[in-house]
Amino acid sequence: MFPKMDQRKMQKMMKQMGVSTKDIPAEKVIIFMKDKKLVFDNPQVTETTMMGQKTYQLTGTYKEETKEIEVIINDEDIELVVTQTGVNKEKAKSLLVKNKGDIAATILELQK
Repeated sequence: MFPKMDQRKMQKMMKQMGVSTKDIPAEKVIIFMKDKKLVFDNPQVTETTMMGQKTYQLTGTYKEETKEIEVIINDEDIELVVTQTGVNKEKAKSLLVKNKGDIAATILELQK
């Protein structure tokens, strides 16, 4: 942390200030975000406790993975697209899946 400082002295000083640290033996850490997730394999995780608050420090390389959004297309949506545009059910369903279930976007695309 500080150059040319004895590690034992540093630990003693931190203990006097009420700061304690410990390593967490983590194999994998996953951070979930709105549209993706960060996957850390074999990270170094350190828990620091100071004034009753715990803080975690994460170090390592990660892979970024995008979340797959499951689209559920029901029969009423397909029928609405079919009646509004005159296409067959298969085409209506495939375009609804492509447009992630957005009925208006599907109808507009078919009316072009």
